[in-house]
Amino acid sequence: MVRVFLIFIFLGLSLNAKDINIYEQNCVKCHKKLPVSIDKYFYRYLLKYSSEKSVKSAMTSFLKKPNLNDTIMPEAFIKRFGIKKPTKLTIKELEEALDIYWEKYKVFGKLK
Repeated sequence: MVRVFLIFIFLGLSLNAKDINIYEQNCVKCHKKLPVSIDKYFYRYLLKYSSEKSVKSAMTSFLKKPNLNDTIMPEAFIKRFGIKKPTKLTIKELEEALDIYWEKYKVFGKLK
């Protein structure tokens, strides 16, 4: 009886883990700790780069090699929290995470 119960628990946890996408696992998890919500980064990128392709390209470049010259965050934010470390995601994982991020926060087609 205990074995059957443990198997169901394990299966339930496995299924829940698969429901969490790469964006939630790798981006949201860390950004929850910061005082600036993750959507604010998106809007800063959108204001500076405008198009989906340009935003994703700039974010990919920054996430792979973060540096002061390419950050969109104000100087005070950088002084307080520093520049993030380079992502450990593969390019494919990073693209998938950015696709999810874009779909979640894009304003195109949502404005009336």
